Amino acid sequence: MPAPIPLDDPDDPRLAPYRAMRERDLVGRQGRFIVEGEVTLRLLFSEGARFRAESVLLAPERWPGLAPSLPGDGPPVYLAGKDVMSAVTGFPVHRGVLAVGLRGAEPRPGALIPPAPAPALVLGLVGLTNHDNVGGLFRNAAAFGADAVLLDAATCDPLYRKAIRVSAGAALTVPFARARSGTALLDLAERHGLTPLALTPGGGEALETLEPPPRALLLLGTEGPGLPEAVMDRARRVRIAMAPGFDSLNVATAGAIALHRLAGERLSRT
Repeated sequence: MPAPIPLDDPDDPRLAPYRAMRERDLVGRQGRFIVEGEVTLRLLFSEGARFRAESVLLAPERWPGLAPSLPGDGPPVYLAGKDVMSAVTGFPVHRGVLAVGLRGAEPRPGALIPPAPAPALVLGLVGLTNHDNVGGLFRNAAAFGADAVLLDAATCDPLYRKAIRVSAGAALTVPFARARSGTALLDLAERHGLTPLALTPGGGEALETLEPPPRALLLLGTEGPGLPEAVMDRARRVRIAMAPGFDSLNVATAGAIALHRLAGERLSRT
């Protein structure tokens, strides 16, 4: 394995991709994204990872424990004290583990859907702008074996630093792609033989008595307004039974319950 490269100057050009991380998360970083923390770093270099790393930045004391997880032919590894890391990123870095990932070309949504008649479970996100919820839903998708996550144009970036962290790294391994709108997601469902299920408190079918379709697209909308009526009109409306007088769940929690139900036999076979 190549030796790590010590850096002690915050202005070193090799640290430029890590600079002002919070601000650049909001405006993009030219096909790059930031991975933060040991769990997500290990996933970035795991067999199931979908992205390449451009570089790794570690506090010196983290190198011995993480070195076995990094490939010998991998990207350069830079070592910098946490004071240097904090000066570069613009906020205190406590974990001492960062990496820059490369997005690469985004796949076409239809390419991620298993071809019929094979079973399929796809999660569709419409208008979700909260990074915690999107990260949580990616974590749920990984836990319950969803084949892919499809996002409309309004849903926030799953490779935003916080979304990756909340997903426990699942955003790096679960296949995802974007469609133009919720309507476009329904068009995909129609072309690929997926049953669209719109999760809503006013659904006419109860999730707990639903016979999971062998090929399903589970649609989730933003908290409060929920899914647009135009989307729900083309889907089966499904609800989660709750105690009288209360009909609200966090969307990530609701998604976990629904994905667990829809996963059905695929979980019993693991």
